[in-house]
This record gives sequence, C-alpha cells and structure tokens, in this order.
Amino acid sequence: MPSGQPPFELRCTHEGLDSLVRAIRAEADGKELRKELAKNMREALKPGAADAKSSIMAMASSGLGARPGLRTSIARKIRPEVKLGGRWTGARVKAFKTKNIRRFPNAPKRVNRRSGGWRTLTYGHEPWRTQEGKRGWFDEAFENATTTYRQAVLDAMEDMARRIASRVDQG
Repeated sequence: MPSGQPPFELRCTHEGLDSLVRAIRAEADGKELRKELAKNMREALKPGAADAKSSIMAMASSGLGARPGLRTSIARKIRPEVKLGGRWTGARVKAFKTKNIRRFPNAPKRVNRRSGGWRTLTYGHEPWRTQEGKRGWFDEAFENATTTYRQAVLDAMEDMARRIASRVDQG
C-alpha cells in the first residue's frame, strides 16, 4: 500500500461502511474506535428521532384517562440504531415494538399505515371498531431532511476514515 493512501476505500454505500469497519478492526484499539464511530453516527441521527417523536406526539388523542398513553409509548420506542458488522450494517432511526401497551406490540407500524388502521374494542368491550392513527407520521418526519441525515452519517464515517488514515501516515 502506497504511503499517504487510506487503507480502504470510502463510498456512499454500505460497502464503504463495511470497509471502514474492517480498517477499524485492524487497528490496535479497534473496539474503542468502533464504539466511537457508532456513537457519532447515532448522534448524527438524533435530530431525526426527535422529529419522529414530535410527529407522533402531534397525533390527536381521545384522552381515555389514566392508562399509559399510546402516543407517549410509541415516542419512547423511537431511537437511532447503528450496527457495524453482521447481517446488516448501517445506521437508521427505528420505531421499536411497544410490547406491554394494550396488547398492541405493532402500534408504531399500525399507526403509521396509510390505510386501514387497526381494529379495537370500544372501552374493552364489544362492538369492535376500526381506529385510524396519524397516517405517515414516521415517514413524514424524514421526508424533507433525508439528505441532511445521510450527510451527517457520512461525515461521521469520513471523520473516522481521516483519523485512521492519519495514523497510517504517522506510523
């Protein structure tokens, strides 16, 4: 490898992230570098997660009383996720399942659906009714800022790549 060249190629694809992770593993303190890269990528996606949380909290509520709120429960489960290696490599904002809320684990998915809604009992008793949420709340939160978040993640990757390349130049 010629001096001054980074030990990997950085592209705007998951292959670029894979090669960056391989280069980090080759370093002596690769575990710490991976943690830092993942942290920086999560930090880059936090504004998107906040936008998604505020979007679901803006959904109209029927105010059924003391039970845990559906909107609040969904908002708590929205987090940026980064995986470096394995079956899936990348960064994303994910709405995780709401396991213990009204026996409705797929709430984030069902509330976001463009059509159909979900079936529920009226106050826990018959008759069944179809309830609709705020359609597209998750998708709309990222609609205008996708390129901003993608660029922030790429900047975190490039910073780590420069850091590793500078080590190669010095060593």
